[in-house]
Amino acid sequence: MVGTVRGARVVVTGAGGGIGAALARRFAAEGAQVVVNDLDAAKAKSVADEIGGTAVPGDASGIVPEARAALGGTIDIFCANAGVGHSGGPEADERLWAEAWDVNVMAHVRAARELLPEWLERGSGRFVSTVSAAGLLTMLGSAPYSVSKHAALAFAEWLSATYRHRGIGVHAICPQGVRTDMLTASGATGEVVLAPTAIEPEQVADALFAGIAEERFLILPHPEAARYYAARAGDTDRWLTGMNEVQRTLEERGALPKATD
Repeated sequence: MVGTVRGARVVVTGAGGGIGAALARRFAAEGAQVVVNDLDAAKAKSVADEIGGTAVPGDASGIVPEARAALGGTIDIFCANAGVGHSGGPEADERLWAEAWDVNVMAHVRAARELLPEWLERGSGRFVSTVSAAGLLTMLGSAPYSVSKHAALAFAEWLSATYRHRGIGVHAICPQGVRTDMLTASGATGEVVLAPTAIEPEQVADALFAGIAEERFLILPHPEAARYYAARAGDTDRWLTGMNEVQRTLEERGALPKATD
């Protein structure tokens, strides 16, 4: 594993805290050169200074040229980690839907558009997408997040199916609850559904590195997510009935508003 990463030129978006910071720290510890990206310039600089990396703050959608320059002209591994989570359903404001789609999906598309020509020419490159188990299953109370994360997974799958024979490695990280600011912001729903089995960001980094070593596409820091994913595919109506029971329980506890509200 060390041989795969040592000396690699790595970009991690949304790395001012949480999973992104844990990934940046782990890559740096394994000998990679790391660009730390975050909308919050102070947080990006803090993590970059800590690990001996380079801060490139700003919108994750447009950082590839600047990050490439900071790494001496090329990128070996790109971690599309930046993400946003908004609650609500169809009634959620159009702006929130648009932001979820832009950050959780289109930022990945734009990065791949910039990276692929060089990677395909040289026959190597690695794209890491932080998706969430919401992309495999769903997240009750948060349609913009669930829908956009399903799309992020679909794009990562497409990249892998299309380019793996040309030396492009793709990994989709799909954790359930992780002890980050996003979990805190998920409120009562996250407290009930995700917090009981939440893990630390460093455990997500461990899972990714194990997956890279084995060249696995699907990275499941919570192994039980594989069972839920199989159940969803094997008997979708039964799975949806079970999820609806959870929805009703959350409504009864006041953790979610009733769907008619």
